[in-house]
Amino acid sequence: MPYLLAAGATAQPLLTPQQAVETALRSHPLLSAAGARTTAAGAFVMQSGLRPNPRLFIQTENWRPYGTPGFSPNHDLDIYAFVTQPVETAGKRERRMELAKAGLHRTELEREVIARQIALRVRQAYWNAAAAEKLHRLLIENAGTLQQMVDYHAYRVSEGAMAEADLVKVQIERERLDVSIHTAALDAERARVALFREMGQTTYPAVTLVDLPEETSAGVSVVDLAAATARRPEIQLARQLVEQARANLTLQRANAKPDVDLVTGYKRTAGFNTWLGGLQFNLPFSNRNQGSIAAAEAEMHAAEFELASLEAGVAAEVRTAEADVRARADQLTRLFGAGAGTGLRGKAAASSRIALAAYQEGGTDLLRLLDAQRVQIDLQVLYYRTLADYRQSVIALEAALGVNP
Repeated sequence: MPYLLAAGATAQPLLTPQQAVETALRSHPLLSAAGARTTAAGAFVMQSGLRPNPRLFIQTENWRPYGTPGFSPNHDLDIYAFVTQPVETAGKRERRMELAKAGLHRTELEREVIARQIALRVRQAYWNAAAAEKLHRLLIENAGTLQQMVDYHAYRVSEGAMAEADLVKVQIERERLDVSIHTAALDAERARVALFREMGQTTYPAVTLVDLPEETSAGVSVVDLAAATARRPEIQLARQLVEQARANLTLQRANAKPDVDLVTGYKRTAGFNTWLGGLQFNLPFSNRNQGSIAAAEAEMHAAEFELASLEAGVAAEVRTAEADVRARADQLTRLFGAGAGTGLRGKAAASSRIALAAYQEGGTDLLRLLDAQRVQIDLQVLYYRTLADYRQSVIALEAALGVNP
């Protein structure tokens, strides 16, 4: 992270949106936690494929401390040494492995969903910070222009060519702008800290951010809603949850079938060595795993309903996001024009210049000039806030379409 290491340098390093996203995806703690869960799920896959261990039994019978005739261990004891091997029926091992693999795939998709959510939040936080920084610089620039007016009026008052009341009015306007600058500086600092927090960082160095793009092309369009829905990792995760629930139902039905224990071993009775063999299995009279099967069926239906609900919501989300992008782009074009000298911004700048020229010629009073200056500043602030909202709507549309960040 070169820009983090260079934070103490004189020149602030540049942090681009792509660098911010890459840093977050490389080192975010939530992704590390998701990776650990994937590792755990992989271990469950390994465990699910292991076969049951055999069991060794060693026992003796017919011990007695006294009696007639006397006790002889070599002839009176029954000695057993045998091994049992559980044999799973109904493909339980395969069903366990299917369920474990479905769980592994689910954790992989969960990590992908988390990664996309992190990337989305980082991009949103980045442009919020860039907009806040831009507004702070804009107010500082306007403060410079207003300070020139203060200096001009102070000079005219010192020369006795202007009433001191006009100087006080300009100074008040300058101090009012100072308050706005201070507030904007706090907002910019909060937005910068929020950006690094979304990136998963524990330090918050001063960096230079890219200016807000002033183009109003969304850059994405809905071509195939079904394809866009299929790209969404949330949909893929919901479908995987359905598959996992089905695998669990299959396993629970297999668990209803009793396993068989094969028995073989050695037996010594009355001094004779013999061999024994047999098998054991549970009689499925009362417990046939009915409760677990019913619960698995209910969980599968719940997963299917949640998938259907999510698929229905994605279409509405895409349409809403697309409409929001178009509306904000139209608002920028209609209200502010295609460039800095057109639209309301251009009119406000022209009005401010006219008011200043008229004031210098004595054709208007100070209040009109200050009003024109204030309107120009307010429209500039409104423009960049609207531009920031537009950028957020573009990010929301890309997220709705499942576009890679």
